[in-house]
Amino acid sequence: MDLVLEVADHHLLTPYVYPTGWPEDEPFRQLLSLFAITNLGALALYLLFGTLSYYFIFDHELKKHPQFLEVQREIIYALRSLPWISVPTVALFFAEVRGYSKLYDNIEDSPYGWPGVFLSMLSFLFFTDMGIYWIHRGLHHRLFYKRFHKPHHLWKIATPFASHAFHPVDGFMQSLPYHVYPFLFPLHKITYLGLYIFVNVWTISIHDGDYRVPRLLRHIINGSAHHTDHHLYFDYNYGQYFTLWDKIGGSYKSPTAFEGKGPHDYMRKLRENGSACPNGDTDKTK
Repeated sequence: MDLVLEVADHHLLTPYVYPTGWPEDEPFRQLLSLFAITNLGALALYLLFGTLSYYFIFDHELKKHPQFLEVQREIIYALRSLPWISVPTVALFFAEVRGYSKLYDNIEDSPYGWPGVFLSMLSFLFFTDMGIYWIHRGLHHRLFYKRFHKPHHLWKIATPFASHAFHPVDGFMQSLPYHVYPFLFPLHKITYLGLYIFVNVWTISIHDGDYRVPRLLRHIINGSAHHTDHHLYFDYNYGQYFTLWDKIGGSYKSPTAFEGKGPHDYMRKLRENGSACPNGDTDKTK
């Protein structure tokens, strides 16, 4: 995040925002800047990719599904939560900027050169997938679910805008593995920024209602079909990118969309029958 902060300082904050006598490396100034940058960045990623996904990928026919709620509620909830999620996130970014992480600037600084960069990308995905699986599953425990995670499950048939509609505690906890990784393992700074953007886009993609996955990867990649069944059936498919930990943890469920029983199939039968179906509720903890 210090790369983003340097660019913001050079082109905007130092010449136009802060007093000229306020040093760029002063801690309080860095905290203020990081808070603004984090919120604006998260908002831009959410609205840009959420909007593109909503208009070009999401099947709007799903809005007729009996369990669909208003898109506006998803957006409003996310916009209210993001600033609160950013507070502990900024604290971790601040620690990175102050040099406490294992982020490095140059490829020459990598213990293994270019191969180390590519290996770190893979290990980041597997580490964060593991961490999110157990945190997500823990948030489904009855001690935490109703207070923190249930708001996200209000959306049974989600749109891309539901991707960031979390209770602030829930949202931060599920993002924690992303931020912990560079404090434990070496990671190139630009690679980290790229991965940070990727995980936000991926989170949007698993809420976009597009269940297409290459047949060979259907039971390896945790995509929108898997995550839709998580919203609908609660106890399954907690993973983020892969199905590995769901299979290890006994929580894997083959998506109903792959078996001709998913929301799209439901809507097709609804059109064929020309009649409404009851608005069921599969949330067993309601």
